[in-house]
Amino acid sequence: MSSIDKPSDALTQRDPAYVARVLPFLKLAMKRYFRSEVRGMERVPDGGALMVGNHSGGLMPMDVPIIAVEFFETFGSDRPLYCLAHDMLFTGANGPIMRKFGFVPAHRQSAHDVLSSGAVTIVFPGGDYDSFRPTLQANVIDFNGRTGYVRTALKAGVPIVPVVSVGGQEAQFHLTRGEWLGRHSPFRRFMRTDLFPLAIGFPFGLMPAGINIPLPTKIVTQVLDPIDIEAEFGPDPDIAEVDAAVRSRMQEALDELARERRFPVLG
Repeated sequence: MSSIDKPSDALTQRDPAYVARVLPFLKLAMKRYFRSEVRGMERVPDGGALMVGNHSGGLMPMDVPIIAVEFFETFGSDRPLYCLAHDMLFTGANGPIMRKFGFVPAHRQSAHDVLSSGAVTIVFPGGDYDSFRPTLQANVIDFNGRTGYVRTALKAGVPIVPVVSVGGQEAQFHLTRGEWLGRHSPFRRFMRTDLFPLAIGFPFGLMPAGINIPLPTKIVTQVLDPIDIEAEFGPDPDIAEVDAAVRSRMQEALDELARERRFPVLG
């Protein structure tokens, strides 16, 4: 980790004034192009909280900007919101911009520093494995066995706030995560992933996911009730049990959103 990526430095690089300037343009894109709808943001409690979501959209997921727009509309841009992100987002000229928005490297110490400061952070435990899931599994919560988010919330003493969204995986037709191709890809080290996903989209047809332009799919997001881990599962909770409960509640909510959806892309 470079010195600029140290968690103690990362928290100071978020720029509320910069966020406020960019927010109207971000809102325009999310509300007009993706017709985003977010329900229940008022459920996020005061103080530190760990928002845990499913990740959709391949290489260009819209989960974070959609949640951020609604979060700042509800609480104002001065309330800190951070997002744990893949190291790839901090490479080159992209890094300083991401840090101004409140993106921090996805390390446990980063998360602990954010949450201990009384801020809210978003994490997508499934990461790229979840984001590149086939469209036929679009409405399945799959964290690929990752449970570290539970330990992070416990260590910081903050609630977990589950968040689910539907529609993002319809921006392209995702065929496969491409695990075999990813393991043998010459881009493996640069992309820092063992996946090489393939998707069908506009305007190039069958291509590696991320090259085509995302379709204007309607994305609906639901914020669920906070989970106080110790209050609900005791002072020494079983991590697997907590994870199973979180995913179960998220799956139930996602199933409900999917039942409301009448048509792909159109919503």
